[in-house]
Amino acid sequence: MAKNPFKFGSVVDGPFFTNRKREIEKVREVLKSENHLIMISPRRFGKTSLLLKVVGELKRPFLYIDLQMIVSVQDLAAQLLKRMYRHYPLEKVRQLVRHFRIMPRISMNPVTGEVDITFQASAGANLVIEDVLNLMEKLSSTRKKLIVVMDEFQQVISVEKDLPAQMRAVMQHHKNINYVFLGSQESLIKEIFEKKKSPFYHFGMLFPLGKIPEREFKAYLSDGLKGISPVHTRLAEGVLRITEGHPYYTQQLAFHVWEIINKYKTAADPLQQALDELGRMHDMDYERLWNTFNRTDKKIMIGMRSSEHQPLSAAFCQENQIESPSTVYSGLLRLSRRGLLVRLPEGYRIDDPFFGRWIAGRRGG
Repeated sequence: MAKNPFKFGSVVDGPFFTNRKREIEKVREVLKSENHLIMISPRRFGKTSLLLKVVGELKRPFLYIDLQMIVSVQDLAAQLLKRMYRHYPLEKVRQLVRHFRIMPRISMNPVTGEVDITFQASAGANLVIEDVLNLMEKLSSTRKKLIVVMDEFQQVISVEKDLPAQMRAVMQHHKNINYVFLGSQESLIKEIFEKKKSPFYHFGMLFPLGKIPEREFKAYLSDGLKGISPVHTRLAEGVLRITEGHPYYTQQLAFHVWEIINKYKTAADPLQQALDELGRMHDMDYERLWNTFNRTDKKIMIGMRSSEHQPLSAAFCQENQIESPSTVYSGLLRLSRRGLLVRLPEGYRIDDPFFGRWIAGRRGG
């Protein structure tokens, strides 16, 4: 039975991983050096998949944590420590934890078999995070250096405003760890790593991750559709035209196109059928999302879909009945922080192309 060659919604690897040879080599070079890496790209551009592919090839231990899910400094320390218990010998970690200045509460979860760890909310944040970060350095070695991946690192400021300074004070002395910071909000990440007054100023190599080159992506899509459609090249071009090369949405649309062709062998227009299917699947979600927008944001999103003018131009404001470019600018920042718009070298774009089509369809466009 034929297997769908496209995958989305989770970390992509093996045959599902799309060609990023140049990016892989750059990441590998940094992780083999004494340096740290700061990778920036919009959400779902494949940062994590790319990084885990390189880490897997290097065969080195790594810890991964998503700062979006962290609620306090004590929580960050507990989550990092929990991951150390997963990856290193239990007794070795226990011996080192005994030297902590503030002891965590450690118990075994009888359902999952995992270690549960908590620090009291009143525990001194400075002492807790310092001890846990230094434990990672002690567990690592020069022969097999630990790679510590911190995703959505721009959230570090929202956890605690002094946390960046606390972390940098400790991490700058580590010799056996490569730190990798992933971020989806370019302006905030650059403020953390490029602003001279920031504790993390120039702490690592800044690496913006762009789209997969169109030629490579087209070849990948065409190859995946080849075994099921004689017009695989035309379909690949159509998919990329709609998604504008966004890795996640390209994989998603290609997946549904493949499924429709596989199910309905004589589908007249599998690309349009896939788009219709995605529209029906997400209709309620998109409607719920639309109802969270204020009036200005609705006008901006409509204009982003329909206008030929740049969003910060006077013509865009006039066409969409918005007061001024400064009002648009505030809206662009607001929508970008929510992950609904992305800023690319060519300008702002609606992140989800299917949402853009939903907006146009609802307005009769």
